[in-house]
Amino acid sequence: MPAPYSLWLFGSIDLRGSHGAVTELLVQSKAMALLAYLSVPSMGRFVRRDTLVGLLWPELDQVRARKALRQTILAVRSAIGGDGLVGRGDEELTLAAEAVWCDVSAFTASAEAGRLSEALHLYRGELMPGFHLAECAEFDRWLEQQRADARERAAGAAWALARGLEEEDKLTDAAGMARRAVRFSWSDERALRRALGMLERLGDRAGAARLYEDFRTRLAADLDVAPSAETVQLIERIRGVAS
Repeated sequence: MPAPYSLWLFGSIDLRGSHGAVTELLVQSKAMALLAYLSVPSMGRFVRRDTLVGLLWPELDQVRARKALRQTILAVRSAIGGDGLVGRGDEELTLAAEAVWCDVSAFTASAEAGRLSEALHLYRGELMPGFHLAECAEFDRWLEQQRADARERAAGAAWALARGLEEEDKLTDAAGMARRAVRFSWSDERALRRALGMLERLGDRAGAARLYEDFRTRLAADLDVAPSAETVQLIERIRGVAS
């Protein structure tokens, strides 16, 4: 039986039940941060309240931070039911998978089980795009790490699928999946070189050149750096063959 609530964190932030969006929580950034921390990268783990107050209310003293956490827990339980957040003793909390399904948790499980197409279907974009908590630097660092880990999983899944498609002589699909792997890990030149090499093997040298130019342009715009000499030598060799 599916969970009554769905938490979507890839490409957007949404929490929905049978009656639509749970707007009373979606407008509370700390409540959504709490749900995210309990469900990313997977659910089922218990987290100490001390950890949560340190992440989400570092600017408050212990008494006021604990009160803020209790109020947030009450808001969550009021919105999704008392069985959504489960306590173990007085000091630990977990998010019940029976009550809430999360796309990130499902993505992680699918990727780890080798269900790569299923995992990529769930990866709809950046994890919690644009989300930021003022004065919560540790939470923001955690979120950035989770974003990077998810991108790496998605890129790995796409590259594994690309290799499989190449072995099956599904060349157009393989080339598309290789380009997708690069988009997921856009600043990883090793991933780019793997994709360029595959596109060259598949005879799509023009596609390799376009992929390189897109990569080079974004690298310059976002990081103000140029591709490495190794990458430049590879694309020059591919272009030389093309000419």
